[in-house]
Amino acid sequence: QVQLVESGGGLVQTGGSLRLSCAASGRSFSGYVMGWFRQAPGKEREFVAVVNWSSDNTYYADSVKGRFTISRDNAKNTVYLQMNSLKPEDTAVYYCAAGQVAWTTRRNYDYWGQGTQVTVSS
Repeated sequence: QVQLVESGGGLVQTGGSLRLSCAASGRSFSGYVMGWFRQAPGKEREFVAVVNWSSDNTYYADSVKGRFTISRDNAKNTVYLQMNSLKPEDTAVYYCAAGQVAWTTRRNYDYWGQGTQVTVSS
């Protein structure tokens, strides 16, 4: 059984910070790329950030560059998304995902969590 579970979402003010966590179970996801996506009401799910297994390669959507940081702790089978300087435009359900051959395209990911809500008030 493979499962990804996001946590850490909530309601924050503009300019605030949150750290999202995604805990994997059922396997170690050794060698897998881990990514974060988000989906706002009425919009398509969009890429946010991605990190490879060894954490020596990351990539971010232009909308979050300089504000968000993705990281992972392979010993804990957990990936994180540190979100700083939050804006109302960041309001969305955030999903973590894992894939063997994946980067920024959601169709290339094999496993998905159920999401955690992030709401940024103005």
